[in-house]
Amino acid sequence: MKTALVILAAGKGTRMNSDLPKVLHPIAGDPMLIHAMAAGATLEPAHTVVVAGHEAEMVTTAALAYDGEARVVVQTEQLGTAHAVAQARPALEGFDGTVLVLYGDTPFVQPETLEKMRDASVDHDVVVLGFEAADPGRYGRLVLSGDALDSIVEFKDASEQERAITLCNSGVIACDATLLFSLIDAVSNENAAGEYYLTDIVALARARGLSATVVTCDEDETLGVNSRAQLAEAEAAFQTRARAALLEDGVTLPAPNTVYLARDTVIGRDTIIEPNVVFGPGVTVESGATIRAFSHLEGCHISRGSIVGPYARLRPGAELAENVRVGNFVEIKNAQIEPGAKVNHLSYIGDAHIGAGANIGAGTITCNYDGVMKHHTHIGARAFIGSNTMLVAPVHIGDGAMTGSGSVITSDVEADALALARAPQIEKPGMARKLFEMLKAKKAKSQRGS
Repeated sequence: MKTALVILAAGKGTRMNSDLPKVLHPIAGDPMLIHAMAAGATLEPAHTVVVAGHEAEMVTTAALAYDGEARVVVQTEQLGTAHAVAQARPALEGFDGTVLVLYGDTPFVQPETLEKMRDASVDHDVVVLGFEAADPGRYGRLVLSGDALDSIVEFKDASEQERAITLCNSGVIACDATLLFSLIDAVSNENAAGEYYLTDIVALARARGLSATVVTCDEDETLGVNSRAQLAEAEAAFQTRARAALLEDGVTLPAPNTVYLARDTVIGRDTIIEPNVVFGPGVTVESGATIRAFSHLEGCHISRGSIVGPYARLRPGAELAENVRVGNFVEIKNAQIEPGAKVNHLSYIGDAHIGAGANIGAGTITCNYDGVMKHHTHIGARAFIGSNTMLVAPVHIGDGAMTGSGSVITSDVEADALALARAPQIEKPGMARKLFEMLKAKKAKSQRGS
């Protein structure tokens, strides 16, 4: 089936008390808008249209960063959800499939749920996503006749009898594109809020003798975010679900509530994630790895059998091959670490290639930045880099080479060579005692003067 997505993302989100548009506030490392786009992307839509409004340029940048083929249209006046969807009409001109309307501030609708809605649209003209609410509150109510959906009544306009209904509206709708815009044309704003409600298309469709039905989902999927408190609740809900999925998939989490995952984190089974590990976006960990406590990972790949941490930081572009060791207080960025290499203590490796079996001594730094440009360091297989070595890039250390501790390496080192680059040690007998006596006398004189 041909599908298109229309994602409403025009609201300012006044209750967020923020200069950032509501839909760009992050959950699990990605804006809420991206969560909604990613769920819809599983349907392989022919078109994705994001309806922006407040800070439209920022919303456009975020949407296109995720999907460069998405279209962003602008709702210049906030006149209601039907009016917002109507702004997508030019972008969908000529499209004859099913449109799913999603919301950028409702990030947890699952791909499986959207697939059910798409499938239901084969036999029904309008499909609405509903849920049984533990506390219906001010949600719109779904009014049924048997299995048929007659109408959606907003809380403000509902009677006492209608407010007693617990089947509530999520806002997500699936409808044939041509029919959707035809029904929107008939929507009026004669209601308590003076807005054009997208929900009115159900009653309009039924009045035309068309069919409408409800697909239901768990209430958790429909969680909307309108405040910082709700954002925190959404983050907690995501993390709880993501941790449970990892445990089910065979990942060991000794203290799961202390591990924070990103939307796209991928971890293979038999991996151990120790307490207080944070995953930023873009991390893949293969099976059988160990991530030790208090490490922070982002934009990196860790292969089978590798051990990272504790207190390690892997930044974007870090690629660890099999059985690599990255130890405490090590930072790696944009670097390829080949099988069996070790970077165990207090080192920075950036814009580099570390060969198989190489050993990087404590306190080693690849000096990759000259204030304007980044430069590359190559360390060959089985090389041994002595502690506190400064490698001033661009520089090439050959296979099996060694650098002496405390060296500042500014030139290439050939294979199997030893490179020493430090001043000779000078010793002056008795000088330490004389220096301390002089300093103590100077301090005493200074104290008498005060």
